[in-house]
Amino acid sequence: MDTASLLKRARSGDKDALVALIMAKKDEYYRLAYTYTGNREDALDCLQDMTVKVFDNIRKLRNADAFYSWSKTILVNLCRALLRKKGRVIVLDHIVEEACHEDYSAREERQDILDCLNRLSSIHQEVIKLRYFMDMDYETIARVSGIPVGTVKSRISGGMTRLRELFGGDYRG
Repeated sequence: MDTASLLKRARSGDKDALVALIMAKKDEYYRLAYTYTGNREDALDCLQDMTVKVFDNIRKLRNADAFYSWSKTILVNLCRALLRKKGRVIVLDHIVEEACHEDYSAREERQDILDCLNRLSSIHQEVIKLRYFMDMDYETIARVSGIPVGTVKSRISGGMTRLRELFGGDYRG
């Protein structure tokens, strides 16, 4: 069944249709939640809360084409709320799982990059990980983060400048 008809059914109160919509992008949702929370249990809790919140508010969604960005924004807000509640900052060192076949120098370089990322401010970490870890475009980052596109670009630029300084100068990767 196509997205439009599932969305129509979900807006009419069909829970199965909503679950089908979410399951179609379950990996994207999970990666996004995990990127924020840094662990499986919190990511799954936020996904569960997002599903309930989306179901409760889906009738308020004006533009059906915006369902996925709208639901991802809800997920990001729930992740942020969980982190505030737990008094944690966004942790990046759990995002990249090391593959067994990676050589030692690649793992060491990856850890150096993550250590530098963790030294950035949370606003810079957020936009950099959404851009480079989640491969989101500027407009999507702006929608999900609730900030203007220009601010996204500015934060990425500032964060990358600081990251280059921390990593050792002119490194361009």
